[in-house]
Amino acid sequence: MAKPLVAELSTKKVLHRQGLHVLFYRAALPLSHQTLTFVSGLVRAHRKQLGSVWRKLNPGQQALLVLVYLRKGETFADLAAGFAVSTSTCWRYVNETVELLAQRSPKLREALRKAKRQGMAHVVIDGTLIPIDRIAADRPFYSGKHKIHGVNLQVIASPDGTILWVSGDLPGSTHDTAAARIWNILAALRHAGLIALGDKGYHAYDPTDRHVITPYKGRNKPESQKDANRAHARLRGPGERANAQLKTWRILRKLRCCPRRAGRLAKAIHVLQNYEATTG
Repeated sequence: MAKPLVAELSTKKVLHRQGLHVLFYRAALPLSHQTLTFVSGLVRAHRKQLGSVWRKLNPGQQALLVLVYLRKGETFADLAAGFAVSTSTCWRYVNETVELLAQRSPKLREALRKAKRQGMAHVVIDGTLIPIDRIAADRPFYSGKHKIHGVNLQVIASPDGTILWVSGDLPGSTHDTAAARIWNILAALRHAGLIALGDKGYHAYDPTDRHVITPYKGRNKPESQKDANRAHARLRGPGERANAQLKTWRILRKLRCCPRRAGRLAKAIHVLQNYEATTG
């Protein structure tokens, strides 16, 4: 098992902030040092491209700050205090690094073509809701199904649960079928020559082509349909764990930033999650 990263935060310092004492402590991240090196390399190359001469944190420290933010879900204020930078600098470092990671997330058609080349018999499609704080324009973001405010993400995974593609964000009121149409998933499946297994939320999405296969609906189904549904669930189950993998990164358990950042954050986490899987 990879040795966890340790944030080197002094236990001896006390900071007066807003009239309160703030203690610093050592903390561990369940990530490999290879992942830290990978993110540090992206930051270093970006700084070189920009011609950036000096910054408060070196590339390794910036990478560690961002990994703490994504994995632990720490606030910008707490991270800024821990890494001895301003809150605005912390915000800038996080957004810069998340964008560098998100740019490496594969496009939909590219991901499906690669899955086909690897000989996958099918992929699994599933939607997930990322909870958010209630905002002024709250109606589009309220999910009647989950009874909370959030954003809708579509995730396509391999049969074993490896994340292949993560969509951008849509308001939480968006139905999975509507989201799949917006991202043009059916056309990408046709182009790649793949089928996708989805839950009942995709039932009306592909009634004729059968590129998206869903369980039978209704009560009092014949035994043959029940057997088909059980087989469908067994095949779909491992792939649907992809959404659970995303949410092991605590930043996605409830967003406190702009909801429009959810897609970029999820794409960045997708890149990190798969990098961990290949190097772990």
